[in-house]
Amino acid sequence: MRRSPLVVGATILTLGILSVTPRICANEASEVDANRKATPDPFASDSRVSLSLPLQGSEDLTYGAVTQSPTGEPSASELNRQLTNPVSSLWSISNQFNNFELNNGQWNNNWNFQPALPLGLTKDWNLITRPVMPFYNIVPHETSPGEFARDAGLGDLALLELLSPAHSGNWVLGAGPTAIFPTATSGFTGQGKWQLGPSVVVGYLTKQFFIGVFPQQWWSIGGEHGRLDTNQMNLQPIATLFFGEGWSIGYSGNILADWTAPSEDVWTVPVGLGLGKVVKFGRLPVKIQLAVQYMPVHPRISGQEWNVQVSITPVLPKLIKGVLFQ
Repeated sequence: MRRSPLVVGATILTLGILSVTPRICANEASEVDANRKATPDPFASDSRVSLSLPLQGSEDLTYGAVTQSPTGEPSASELNRQLTNPVSSLWSISNQFNNFELNNGQWNNNWNFQPALPLGLTKDWNLITRPVMPFYNIVPHETSPGEFARDAGLGDLALLELLSPAHSGNWVLGAGPTAIFPTATSGFTGQGKWQLGPSVVVGYLTKQFFIGVFPQQWWSIGGEHGRLDTNQMNLQPIATLFFGEGWSIGYSGNILADWTAPSEDVWTVPVGLGLGKVVKFGRLPVKIQLAVQYMPVHPRISGQEWNVQVSITPVLPKLIKGVLFQ
């Protein structure tokens, strides 16, 4: 597989961060023991957040409803489980960097900016808002046989709203509408159509593993004349094993289906593996994951063949707490 400098650099950077993290954490622990005036732990039981002030060393934060240890601090492994759960009550921003090698030898690079913003509607129901804003660095398109031009810009914004029961035990359940808006700045970075459809999440989460499925389906309901109508699905299988100290390993990839394409070009099916870990940079918990995916099934023209993916997901202070309706 040919690798671009961007892919190699991102891979080396991620492996480097994962390898030095234990030493960073050890140094921070020794500093806290030596200096009683060190920055308070962000997960202390009396932590809170100020909406009117920027983050300062004297401010305490709360990072949403997560299971805590007797000392009031959630473990890295618990944070990892929460960040893997699509309907978690944890606020976060996932930054996903994809580096696709296409079957024509070209590269397609993008950055998906994906906040997760859950909100308690009542004591029994949560609403999870999950927008996805893609930014494309390289989108190759053939201008003549063997000749390619490259476009860059914003892609189409996707918005998912999931209604999820607040008390479902180990089961992870959610359902709601999903939409795609034609926000792309180039005809090659978007589809030019307003799209709408359903989504559902079904899974089973324990301290040791998480298994589930997360499909989304869209149909075009309007948009630019002259652009092809859309009928497509994004299916995310979830299979993750959790280990101590915030480590996890699991399946990586999204199964894509373009129902309007010829039968030979409908499916993109990846086989991938991702290694992740939750670390702390000062007071900020961050999940870092490196994944490699191979697509044995892909469209014949400009199909995705390989992907090296780096994900960086910081946890956010939960600014809206409690429930909206009693």
